[in-house]
Amino acid sequence: MTRDLVNGAVGGVFATAAMSVVMLAGDRMGLMPDQPPKRIARAVLPGHRHRPKSGEEVLGAITHFGFGAACGALYALVRGRRRTPILLGAGYGLAIWFVSYEGWVPRLGILPPISGDRPGRPAVMAAGHVVYGTVLVMAVNRLNGAAEA
Repeated sequence: MTRDLVNGAVGGVFATAAMSVVMLAGDRMGLMPDQPPKRIARAVLPGHRHRPKSGEEVLGAITHFGFGAACGALYALVRGRRRTPILLGAGYGLAIWFVSYEGWVPRLGILPPISGDRPGRPAVMAAGHVVYGTVLVMAVNRLNGAAEA
């Protein structure tokens, strides 16, 4: 069980890095100039929840990777050492996106729900989460295979 959690967390960190590349590309294309992890950090730091704050980018990155590692550990705990098809990983990534961006993120007043968000951001975030889930499954499958060898 501990190995599953560690493999999932490590896979989640790799997957979050890959997802972050998609998000940065979306930013460069002008589709989402304000990154959601930064907006989430801004909302929890002291002061006005929608005004930029010192340290929000660093805290946003740390919490983004922490959330990615936690979601990876949860995935691996549920799946165990069974090899997972890539398509299931993509679905897992989309489920995280949907639950977050239709659930707790808008409920906390950080960003609007998917249907009310600015054009472009939902597509970039959905693509990023598909990348997250795909890379997560690939990494965990590989780590589990290496552990068995």
